[in-house]
Amino acid sequence: MKLVKFLGAIVLASAVFSCSNKKAVTKESLKTEVDSVSYALGLDVANSVSSNFEEVNNELFLAGYMNAKDSTKMIMDKTAAQTIIQMYVQKNQAKMMQKQQEAAAKEAEKQFGAVKAAGEKFLEENKTKDGVKTTASGLQYIVEKEGTGEKPTATSTVKVHYTGTLIDGTVFDSSVERGEPAQFGVGQVIKGWTEVLQLMPVGSKYKVFIPQELAYGANPRQGGPIKPFSALIFEVELLDIVK
Repeated sequence: MKLVKFLGAIVLASAVFSCSNKKAVTKESLKTEVDSVSYALGLDVANSVSSNFEEVNNELFLAGYMNAKDSTKMIMDKTAAQTIIQMYVQKNQAKMMQKQQEAAAKEAEKQFGAVKAAGEKFLEENKTKDGVKTTASGLQYIVEKEGTGEKPTATSTVKVHYTGTLIDGTVFDSSVERGEPAQFGVGQVIKGWTEVLQLMPVGSKYKVFIPQELAYGANPRQGGPIKPFSALIFEVELLDIVK
């Protein structure tokens, strides 16, 4: 909300400056301290608006200010105006973040392209092996033990034992080694886990082969053993549906 109020102040200040500045401005126009501050404010406002808005319709920009001075002509109330500005800023921030993520992913793919290629090759060969089932998403799994209990849903909370390895066999995480089952929401984990857990009746044990796009993709935990674009393997045993 503070950002909305700040941007609203920018819009109004810019409109005031535009309305009062009908003639060309030169250095000679800056006769008093107020003149200098006013001009500096205009420069600052322009820079601030440019950094937050891709484009502005000047005619409607000024009309909004003039209508606010004469409240009988307003076609939008203050609350609606603040909401529109806030939504616009949030949308632009989301677009900017997406661009940054896409750029980071491209850079990561340059650096870790060999990891991605190795995972794809592994999965392509693995899917032809006996007992391997492949879903529409590309997830692969082997049923090592089929349970007889209920299957969880995307909103369930489950208790599991698991061991996670890279395709070269390196163990990167294991509740079995810690001696304590893990408990979490089915919809709160990587996509490959969310999918396979809903296929498993309680009491089942599956070996799961997860493509990088259903695992951590370009963004695994920094400094951890999983490199960007790594395909992952998990031994998963579904012990219980907690709720």
